Amino acid sequence: MKLRSTTPVIRKFATSSMIVATAVVMTFSSVSTPVHADRFDDQINSLERQIEGYQSQASSLGTRADTLQNKVNELQTQQNTIQAQINLSKTKYDQLVAQIKDTEQKIISNQGVLKETIGDLYVSSNVSPIEMLASSRNIGDYLDQQEYRTGIQDRVESAISEIKSLKKQLEQKRDKAKKVLDDQTAQKEALVAKKAEQANLLAKTRGSEAAFNSLIGQQNSQISSLRAQQAAANASRLRSYGGSVTAGDPSHGGYPSLWANASQDSLVDSWGMYNRECVSYVAWRVHQRYGNMPYWGGRGNANQWPSNARSAGISTGNTPRVGAVAVMSGGYYGHVAWVESVSGNTVHVSQYNWGIRGEYTEMTVSANAFDTYIYFGR
Repeated sequence: MKLRSTTPVIRKFATSSMIVATAVVMTFSSVSTPVHADRFDDQINSLERQIEGYQSQASSLGTRADTLQNKVNELQTQQNTIQAQINLSKTKYDQLVAQIKDTEQKIISNQGVLKETIGDLYVSSNVSPIEMLASSRNIGDYLDQQEYRTGIQDRVESAISEIKSLKKQLEQKRDKAKKVLDDQTAQKEALVAKKAEQANLLAKTRGSEAAFNSLIGQQNSQISSLRAQQAAANASRLRSYGGSVTAGDPSHGGYPSLWANASQDSLVDSWGMYNRECVSYVAWRVHQRYGNMPYWGGRGNANQWPSNARSAGISTGNTPRVGAVAVMSGGYYGHVAWVESVSGNTVHVSQYNWGIRGEYTEMTVSANAFDTYIYFGR
């Protein structure tokens, strides 16, 4: 029986290696090359500069927001800030979508090359070991060909795996960017509503600053009374459980200086809460630690947090844990704090506004002093 010539098989191996090498180079080079990098990066840098400018304006306006018109101006600046943040998030989202589209196109382009390579390997694999051995110069050459074919198959599989892994990573980043975009849109809507409310009040009281000041006085008096009640409730709870309050971390637990250095309640944070309140500080700590702080603007009193959390699918309980949010429900507002450490039945927490003066403190107290613990990290 006449053996078939194996010379074309060897040529097939040479052709396959060139195709695979080309495919692999195409694949790995595509991993590190951003899509339209200059265009997206320029847009992102420009939007980040806009946000810095708006934040600077907001800080300046916040120090002189003593009339309704200034308050409306301040809210407009905050609206401009969040709109710029939305534009930035949208640009980043579009960038990720473009990268995913580009990756998908590279997968399609490489599929043809990979199919041809795999086909060549299949044809080569049908050649019997006797034919391969007969066409080889010696047994070493035969073993090299066998090893090389295995190496080609490994590189093909690695290239496919790399492309799929990149696409999955990009899709995860895209989904996260979409969530940030949705949260910022909700913040903008809340600011628009707040500005409309202030503008409506301005229209009703324009030309009658005295009447407006009277309204402010009445409102401030009511707020002062409620704050005094809350301070009394906090002090009573502390006495009951034998806790102690200290100044604590001089960096205020990382609370952003933009909010920490402004007058209390003069700015609205990223979650629709006024600065230097206990809820604003704890929202920041949740965002910093877990990145999943919901937007609770308009229903953000501390004693509302447990029901808000359960409605959002976030678990609550009575067991203290490091990184949990501790909630006291007493008083008009209630109080929330961040659990820094747990020792037996004692917790050490960081907090803002415990004394109702917008101050940062830390406290060591019995875990039973808090009514509920919220587990954002689960």
